[in-house]
Amino acid sequence: MQSQVNLNTGSMSWLGFELNVLRRLKFKSAGLPLTGEPDLGHYLKRWDVRVAANDPAEWAWTKSMAFIENNSEVLTEDDVELILADAYVPGNFFRNASLVSWFNETDAWWFDNVRANIEKLQSQYKRALALTLGMAVGDYVFSFNLETRDLRQPLSLTNVFRRLWRSLPPPVNNRQRNISTNQSARSFLAETYDTDLLFLRLPHPPRATDSRNTRVISWREEWLRQSRTSLDTIPQNRFAATVQTKEQYLRSVEDLLKIASHVPLWAVAGISDGFVSSDELVETIAEARRIEAVYTKDFSDLLGLKAVIVTAAA
Repeated sequence: MQSQVNLNTGSMSWLGFELNVLRRLKFKSAGLPLTGEPDLGHYLKRWDVRVAANDPAEWAWTKSMAFIENNSEVLTEDDVELILADAYVPGNFFRNASLVSWFNETDAWWFDNVRANIEKLQSQYKRALALTLGMAVGDYVFSFNLETRDLRQPLSLTNVFRRLWRSLPPPVNNRQRNISTNQSARSFLAETYDTDLLFLRLPHPPRATDSRNTRVISWREEWLRQSRTSLDTIPQNRFAATVQTKEQYLRSVEDLLKIASHVPLWAVAGISDGFVSSDELVETIAEARRIEAVYTKDFSDLLGLKAVIVTAAA
């Protein structure tokens, strides 16, 4: 029987909402086909859950490798010295010329040199951690605009990197073989047969108000890929990026759920922001599988939307 549970405590974060729902379910392994930020998978490891994380975007895959797949490796002081060596020294040419379209020349040289230095690290997990820190430095730069750039502290990006390194959370070792992949959600779901739970965090089509977030994600991809691939050819991190209508969106959801029919337990997370309603999402999921519960949380005051998580079992 379907139940409706309203979780409306104002202090609960988005991650807290997801964890509040998941702790009600019984599972030992979880598949995340559209991981995005790795916070949920990183936390599930604390529950000794084996996590299979995936995202078509390289920035998200890199973070998942650093915090979900990685169980024990950390960056040492020697690693950081190697990463930051001659970071501000200009070369004869930019390895990644696109950086000058994102940053001033001084910052662009820093990101170009640091990216090259990171490749000298021997461990893929150390490289992922270093790239994650580099993305965080970029987030710091992009947190200022023309009106607020005077507030940017007179810190070199090297010092920002070091501060972020010192605040990195320690790795969580759940003694499991966690994995992270860089595939489409469809491919990941078709190849994942050994997980108890599917946690599908549905995206929503981009809006004009998402322009800053899109810009930040775009620079991350160009920095990680070193402009070796046109952004137009990069698989979208959000399968709804090309969706134009509500009907197309719901058909995309239905298609993913059909591919995931072999996973015993589903938790499908979506948002209701005027494009697709919670009722329409629930109806689509109900056509594929019996629904066990529907959980909602109102984020209207902060984000102008409502969150919903639908659980369903085979």
